[in-house]
Amino acid sequence: MKLITFELEGAVAAGYVDGADAVVCVEGDGARRGVLDAVIGGRDVLAKWKSSNGKRIPLADVRLLAPIPDPLRDVFCVGKNYYAHAAEFHSSGFDSSAKEQVPSHPVIFTKATTSVCGPGDVVKGSLDHTNSVDYEGELGVVIAKRCFQVSKQDAYDHVFGYVTVNDVTSRILQKDHNQWVIGKGIDTFCPIGPWIATADEVGDVTELELVTEINGEERQRAKVADLIFDIPTLIETMSRTMTLLPGDIIATGTPVGVGIGFKPPRYLSSGDKMSVSITGLGTLENTIG
Repeated sequence: MKLITFELEGAVAAGYVDGADAVVCVEGDGARRGVLDAVIGGRDVLAKWKSSNGKRIPLADVRLLAPIPDPLRDVFCVGKNYYAHAAEFHSSGFDSSAKEQVPSHPVIFTKATTSVCGPGDVVKGSLDHTNSVDYEGELGVVIAKRCFQVSKQDAYDHVFGYVTVNDVTSRILQKDHNQWVIGKGIDTFCPIGPWIATADEVGDVTELELVTEINGEERQRAKVADLIFDIPTLIETMSRTMTLLPGDIIATGTPVGVGIGFKPPRYLSSGDKMSVSITGLGTLENTIG
């Protein structure tokens, strides 16, 4: 099932994608929390959604928003989680996080809830006064239920589904402030979407392939299987000391090919078009403003 939040005739609604080109509207009346409530409610709510007699609408007639436009908490993110990207970032001169090229433990940071935006939204690159905007296509994991001290063996039981994330970053701010919150948490610097696909629909998540294009030029291509710390390890590590909540989003890291890896760096400018596609999760497109 592919859950979406969208605008139709100026009103916010929630529902799911049916087939290739239709939307079933399940909740209207400003349902910005509709998908989040479905995640929290789990199987019972999804069963009600599937059996609903919601209005069918052509997908082309709606404007998709981030599936969870207003997350309850910051988006959790993982740094340097593909081997080749860890090498390119470490050698870029901008890695202030550690002396290790390949981390011995997951590098975790967060992006503010106010950084979240949706498909087609303009990413406000103008907010970065250093003019060092970069892209990072990533797979996002959506937590299904409250979890604390979950083992790797049980980790997938706590996954609701998956979504595409673009961890847009100001590289100079990321470097200057050492910790990454300011460089990563800029308003609109976390596009998410176009939908959350439930875990049962995705199947073997390690087989998914991510592709990022900038102005039509392919920059990144990798499989989820190439992660240094896989999804069960991330959930086990994070939940060892803190509770993860339903609706939490974990962005699992970006592969090699980001702008900072080029010599000289290829930063983004106003008008540049970013496209991040993941198998079965659609394409997340945004323009730099």
